[in-house]
Amino acid sequence: MVPVTYCTNIHPGESWAEIEAAVARYAPVVCAGLGGEGPFPLGLRLSGLASRELDSAKARAFGDWLTATGLVVTTVNGFPYGRFHGVPVKEQVYRPDWRDPERAAYTVRLARLLALWLPDGACGSISTVPLGFRRDFPEAAVPGALDNLRQALADLAGLEEATGKRIRLSVEAEPGCLIETMPEMMGLFERLELSPRLARHLAVCYDCCHQALQFEEPEASLGLLARNGIPIGHVQVSSALHLDGADLGRLAGFAEPVYLHQAVAKRDDGTLVRFDDLPAALAANLDGVVAWRVHFHLPVFVEQLPECATTQAFLRDALPRFSPNLPLEVETYTWSVLPPRLRMAAVTDSIIREIGWVETARRPGAGNG
Repeated sequence: MVPVTYCTNIHPGESWAEIEAAVARYAPVVCAGLGGEGPFPLGLRLSGLASRELDSAKARAFGDWLTATGLVVTTVNGFPYGRFHGVPVKEQVYRPDWRDPERAAYTVRLARLLALWLPDGACGSISTVPLGFRRDFPEAAVPGALDNLRQALADLAGLEEATGKRIRLSVEAEPGCLIETMPEMMGLFERLELSPRLARHLAVCYDCCHQALQFEEPEASLGLLARNGIPIGHVQVSSALHLDGADLGRLAGFAEPVYLHQAVAKRDDGTLVRFDDLPAALAANLDGVVAWRVHFHLPVFVEQLPECATTQAFLRDALPRFSPNLPLEVETYTWSVLPPRLRMAAVTDSIIREIGWVETARRPGAGNG
C-alpha cells in the first residue's frame, strides 16, 4: 500500500529557492511525525517560475537530498502556474490555460524534472488545468487547446522513449471550468481521440472536494471512469463545506479575497445551480434549495462546524474504493485563509493528523463507519 502524503502547495513560495526551503523545513517533520518505513512520497508543487529556474544540476542535487532524507517525488502539482498565496488568486489560477502554448511548455518542463526524480519502474503523475475557466473560454478556442494538450502528451511519450520513465498528465476536474464532472471528463477523453501511444500518458487527477461539490456519489463517479477505461493518476484528498437547507448566509464568513470558493446549490427537483464564487451565490436569493456545497478545502478530519457540516462522508465512501497502489495526497492549501479556530499550533501537526485520518479511512471495510 502506497503511503498517503500531502501536496506542498500548502506552503507559500514561488521561486525554486523558496520552494526548496519550504520542503526542507516541513517535509522531514511530517515524515518523522508519521514514523513510517521506506521512502515517504511527496506531492511537489512547482510554479512556472521554479520550473524555469531548476536546471538539471539543481534538480539532481534535490534528488540526492530526497534520497538522503528518505523522501521520493512521484507526483507533481502542475495546476497553479503563478503565485498561489498571499495575493488575490481567484480565476488567475487557471492561467495560462491550454489555449496558451506556455501551459504545454510548463507541463513538459515539469515532466523532464520529474523524470530525474522518479524511481525506476515507477509511474509519475502531473496534475493540470481542465482546459480552462469556462466563463472566458469560447467553444471556438477548444480545438486549439486540445491540440496543445495532444502535443504535451506526444512530448511525454517521447520522454518515456528516451528515458524509460513513464509520466502521465492527470487532468483535474475543477468547479467553474470546462470540465467539472466525471461525465464531462469522459467527454474530454473521447474528444481527444488519442492513439495508444499518447493515451498511455493521459489520466485523471481525482479531487474529492471537487467531485463532492458536484453532488456526485463516489460509486457512480469512480465507476464511470472504470467502465470507460479512464485511469486515475493520483487522488487529491480534500473536503468541502456542506449546508443542509437554503440559508447560505450562514457561510458568509468563508468568503475571502484570495481564492475562488465556487458554490453549488441543489434544488428540491435535483437540479444544480452553480456559482463561480461564494459572494455571487450569497447575492442570488435562490428558492427551492435543499442543500449547498462550497469549494473551501478544509482539514479532512473535520466532520462538523458550527455553521454547517463538511463533505467528509464523501471521503469515507470514496477512500476504500481506491487501489492501495494509487497515490493519495491531502491538499488543504487553504491553511492561510482558514478561520483561526480550524488551525492547529503548527501546519505540520494538521498535515500529520490529516494523513493519519486518511490512512485509517482508506482501509478496506472502513466505509462510512
